[in-house]
Amino acid sequence: MKIRPNFTHSLFFKFSVAFLIAGLLPIFVLTLLSLYQFTGQIERHTVNNIQQMMVYMRNNVNDMFKRYDDITNLMYTKAQPDRIFSNESSDLYADGLNSPVMDDFIKTVLFSDPNIQNVLFVRASEETLYQQSRGSKQMDPFVTYPPIEWDYTITMNSKKLSVFPYHMETYYNSQDLVMTFARNWIDISRGVQTPPRSYGTLFLDIDVSVFDALLQQSRLGKKDEIFIVNENDIILYSNHRDRIGSRFDEFRLKSRGDMIIFSEPLPYIQGKVVGLMSKEDIYSPITRTKNSVWIAAFASFAALFLMGLIFSRMFTKPILQLIRQMIKVESGNLDIELKTSRQDEMGRLANGFIRMVERLKDHINTAYVNEIKRKQTELNALKSQIRPHYLYNTLEVIRMSAVANGDRKVADMIHALSDQLQYVIDYGDESVTLGQELEHLQHYFHLIEVRFDHRISLQIDLQSRELTSARVLKLILQPIVENAVHHGIRPKGGKGRVLITIEQLEQSNLIITIYDDGTGMEQEQLECLRKHLNHQDSQLGKSIGLKNVHERIKAAYGNEYGLDLESRPHIGTSVRILLPLNLEVQHENNSHDSG
Repeated sequence: MKIRPNFTHSLFFKFSVAFLIAGLLPIFVLTLLSLYQFTGQIERHTVNNIQQMMVYMRNNVNDMFKRYDDITNLMYTKAQPDRIFSNESSDLYADGLNSPVMDDFIKTVLFSDPNIQNVLFVRASEETLYQQSRGSKQMDPFVTYPPIEWDYTITMNSKKLSVFPYHMETYYNSQDLVMTFARNWIDISRGVQTPPRSYGTLFLDIDVSVFDALLQQSRLGKKDEIFIVNENDIILYSNHRDRIGSRFDEFRLKSRGDMIIFSEPLPYIQGKVVGLMSKEDIYSPITRTKNSVWIAAFASFAALFLMGLIFSRMFTKPILQLIRQMIKVESGNLDIELKTSRQDEMGRLANGFIRMVERLKDHINTAYVNEIKRKQTELNALKSQIRPHYLYNTLEVIRMSAVANGDRKVADMIHALSDQLQYVIDYGDESVTLGQELEHLQHYFHLIEVRFDHRISLQIDLQSRELTSARVLKLILQPIVENAVHHGIRPKGGKGRVLITIEQLEQSNLIITIYDDGTGMEQEQLECLRKHLNHQDSQLGKSIGLKNVHERIKAAYGNEYGLDLESRPHIGTSVRILLPLNLEVQHENNSHDSG
């Protein structure tokens, strides 16, 4: 019988689908509205932030140019041309210059701003060079200063500030980057002259860190680019050093398609500040927002789906539980597990079913049930059998192969394993002689000794040789010895010993005690184990070997026989087996021998 022959026709499916449709439609509409509103708002906010950053950058760069322009104008406000050029005649370019006063003026300019690295003055008439630099750098006598390519710009801007892109201080044999500001020193003592008469040209080298600091404040992305461009579209500065000094090609940059161009004018030099912002970085917040909204939508859908399952299960679970128990009863299993505290119609139906099963169980004879269980046990045992002779022959072939190859140790282990399997798989009489049980135990322990490199030993103390003919249940020693090795000695580490004593108690009982010098157990753990052996602990899966042996002995000989445990922490554990003494086999063999 199937619980759900057609799932789509079940109440659970119908209720879940209705619940999902009723909740999914509002979530879908809300998601679309949220995406449209939030993404548009974030896009506007992002573009506005970039524009504000560009304005901030423009203002700072413009102020910087103005500051250094004011510093170059110190030649008109702080310097005293009549002292510097005190020996000049009416012909300005014919006479000398007061070097100490000029050096003082250059030093004043050099230390007027911490970012000025070098100050140089080139006399127009004699092209004599006067310079001061931070760190007392020495000029390279083989390098022409100023560079020839600057002459045209200085000549064309005779009364204005000229700005040259960042370059290396090759004239100081240095690779440091500086931007050079230049201004002609015009003779204004005689009024306006055409053409203007110049004392020479003042040059200021500004450290690149000034603009680097501005970029750090802007917090650009890895793919973003910033350019400071003059009126001739020459790049004065960029965060990409290889672009400095080249021409700014705005058309080519627009054709790339992966960047958005933002531009702000620089009135002071008739140039501009240009920012190339990566579209990927700009729209990444929008993408993240979209992903977040979709994740929230899917999370809401998952929560709705889960709630639908929970509410549907609340209504259908009692019905499914009742159907499962009906199937169990139909298959002959009357041990149903159905508990209900409901007071509605489902509760009344479940309670009526429980009472019906209880009355049915009262009419079944206990003996008949036991017979059924016995037959089922025999059937399960038959199902679990293998072909013993085929297994023995195969192990023998492997053992002989090991002997032929000179591996006697492996051959002995295979022989011991074969004997164990033959002993265990033998489905004959459940009782054997104590000698046979001990022999099987020694085969098993041979494998233990090999595995643990003879660090664990087995000792057997037999009160009387006659006791080896006593009849005992098969496989009552090996599970206990295995338990002693794996749970007692191995956790301790190092060497260990298992001691087995066999003695006769009075005339009718046999006592077998298994000792180990392992870790032992605390009293609380020992009490739990004792309760487990006596059916007072319902936890399954622990100490199965001990419980199995204990139950078999009680079932075979009576409740007065079985196992008794003692243990002390760090000393060891002992398991005492009490059995009835049965020497009939030995007496029969002796009588046959006498005959």
